[in-house]
Amino acid sequence: MARPVSSIRNLGPAMEAALARVGITSAEELREIGTDAAYARLLADGMRPHFIGYYVIEMGLQGRPWNDCQGPEKDALRARFDRLKAENKPPPSSEIERVLNEIGVVPRA
Repeated sequence: MARPVSSIRNLGPAMEAALARVGITSAEELREIGTDAAYARLLADGMRPHFIGYYVIEMGLQGRPWNDCQGPEKDALRARFDRLKAENKPPPSSEIERVLNEIGVVPRA
């Protein structure tokens, strides 16, 4: 029997609902695909990138408290998050937005 995503430490109903929207409906599915693939799906679905959300999934999958990671380990996790965020940046929603981004009028995220 599949366990709910919220059975994973640190993950509550909001994260469970967000993951369900992207097709991840059980703790087993989340464990199988891992943090990066799950978070990439969330970003593709329009979730605004937030390090804490990413971090909470990773710590939960390790069975650790959400705030357990520090120092070099946290820095490495942040680098993974930043790379994932850059690789999954949504395209500009309009031609004018694309041009403004290109010339630097709109701050880069």
